[in-house]
Order: sequence, then C-alpha cells, then structure tokens
Amino acid sequence: ALLAASAHAGDRAAGQRIADAQCAACHGRDGRTPTDPAYPILAGQYADYLEVALRTYQTGERRNAIMQAIAKPLSRRDIADLAAFYASLPGPLTHRR
Repeated sequence: ALLAASAHAGDRAAGQRIADAQCAACHGRDGRTPTDPAYPILAGQYADYLEVALRTYQTGERRNAIMQAIAKPLSRRDIADLAAFYASLPGPLTHRR
C-alpha cells in the first residue's frame, strides 16, 4: 500500500525549495538542527514514512495544529518532493560503512 501511494520519486531540488520556505524555521535548514528538542529530526528519515506523516497531518488523522496548517495546502507532488529531499540528507538513520 505504501509503495502504491508513492508512485513517483520526488524531486530533491524542488523539495529543498519547499523545505527552505516552510520547514527550516522549525526543523533547521539541514533537517538535523530543530529549534526545539520536541521537533523531530527529518534528515535521513525514510521517504515513505515522511509521505505518510504529511498526508495524515493533512487529513487530521495525525494531530498537531502547526503541522496540520503547513501540510494542508501541500500537493502530493510537494509531499513526494519534500520526502525525497529529507531522505537524501545524512541523519541519524543513515548507515555509514
């Protein structure tokens, strides 16, 4: 089901533009330095997880007033682009050899 929901890979550059405009103020420009410890680190997170999280904020299934307001106007393409951008960044889930 998650694979079907994520029919196309996102555009990382487009995702970075959206992230810089809408996400960086709380999650940090690098996705690793949130302005509050309660805000999650998004860098290196799995793209499918980020897509599901944003869609469930849109529907109200997942509740947080700030995130619901930010996610509501995002298109499926915007969500895929954001997910691709954050998944491409090194973060706590990144495995290094």
